[in-house]
Amino acid sequence: MYKLLIRPLLFCFDPEKVHHFTFSFIKNSLKIPFVSTIIKALYAVEDKSLERNLFGLNFKNPVGLAAGFDKNALLYNELANFGFGFIEIGTVTPVGQEGNPKKRLFRLKADQGIINRMGFNNEGLEAAINQLKKNKGKVIIGGNIGKNTNTSPEDYTKDYLECFNGLHPYVDYFVLNVSCPNVGSHAKLTDKDYLKELIREVQTANKNHNTQKPILLKIAPDLNTIQLDEIIELVAATKIDGVIASNTSVSRDGLKTSKEALKTIGNGGLSGQPIKDKSTKVIAYLAKKSQKAFPIIGVGGIHFAKDALEKIEAGADLVQIYTGFIYEGPQLIKAINKTLIKKKKDS
Repeated sequence: MYKLLIRPLLFCFDPEKVHHFTFSFIKNSLKIPFVSTIIKALYAVEDKSLERNLFGLNFKNPVGLAAGFDKNALLYNELANFGFGFIEIGTVTPVGQEGNPKKRLFRLKADQGIINRMGFNNEGLEAAINQLKKNKGKVIIGGNIGKNTNTSPEDYTKDYLECFNGLHPYVDYFVLNVSCPNVGSHAKLTDKDYLKELIREVQTANKNHNTQKPILLKIAPDLNTIQLDEIIELVAATKIDGVIASNTSVSRDGLKTSKEALKTIGNGGLSGQPIKDKSTKVIAYLAKKSQKAFPIIGVGGIHFAKDALEKIEAGADLVQIYTGFIYEGPQLIKAINKTLIKKKKDS
């Protein structure tokens, strides 16, 4: 029903307006008695074979929602009913910010992709904390954190630490977002020495809390093998808990969308089917070259169950969806989990 009726209607309108409308619709719909029960019955899959234990956390299934969808932690309780094994909120910055000027979100229907240059638009740390205090404990929550756009390079670490310490009591794991292409200069965040410094500062802060939370690094899909080798070395040196591969891409190679249309859209991060193979290759390289030395969460272009399976077979321990969730609907979560159950039974 989603692809036949709902998606065609939603795709007639501006993507960002549709996003806000969808949030309101889900929020209000699930207040109606028994709707959440019906949603769970339709989409949630429970099976012992789906459970994963990773960096000390027990995931009821390996399919998560990537950061960027529920930036301000407004909908995670409701989204949990669709069967996600974990939900990542954010990216959260210390101070709320508008992000980049609109229009900044574009569908590439011919490619089943999205280009965005949102620019870490979010309501800020305090707003996220207030929402996370409403957590009903239905699902594992990840906190994706970043710096404010106007923060000077010497204060980048301070921004990350502020978000880390503020969210620490309310999330189950953290993601250091150092690879988003939409928030101005990121030169310092691609420097290996600075990343080592940042990770160690956050790890030190982690030790000051009664309970330590896993910390992961989110990387770009556009890294070459030399840069990926540096990531492997960085993980080994810092003992960070894992890597998310990958963020959006700045590449426009191989798209069906015309060059004229792409020129009109302008810059931004590309997600969806066009980056599927690229992100899978990054996962495969990291897993093979490191001899699977650390956990990997695979994200990028998962629109079908087979896409998720490819990433898991390449070396991903968990997967996340975002653009595929928009194009395929909540049925995608169920399809992936059902396929994983079948594969387990057949093996």
